Amino acid sequence: QVQLVESGGGLVQAGGSLRLSCAASGRTFGFYAMGWFRQAPGKEREFVGAISWSGAIIEYEDSVKGRFTISRDNARNTMSLQMNNLKPEDTAVYYCAADPPGGRLRTVAYNYWGQGTQVTVSS
Repeated sequence: QVQLVESGGGLVQAGGSLRLSCAASGRTFGFYAMGWFRQAPGKEREFVGAISWSGAIIEYEDSVKGRFTISRDNARNTMSLQMNNLKPEDTAVYYCAADPPGGRLRTVAYNYWGQGTQVTVSS
């Protein structure tokens, strides 16, 4: 069992930066791939990026490539999402997730989810 808690959301102007963190509880954190997703009002939850358990594989959604960076620290049970050059279209509730079935990083069917943190980018 893994419990996830996101933090670091807030209001930022376009072009600014935010760093989201995901704190996990549970001894098996280091065995799980982790992902970040977001959901804007009226839209479906979408993949942002994900990282394998070792950190060797990292994938990003095309619109955030070159602007967002995912990292994890298995010793501290944390994962981060550094978001630079933010755009108004990045506004959404951001969720961290753990343990995608079959190791499919881009699936929305992760087994564990946090409660989400709001990111608002003003123009």
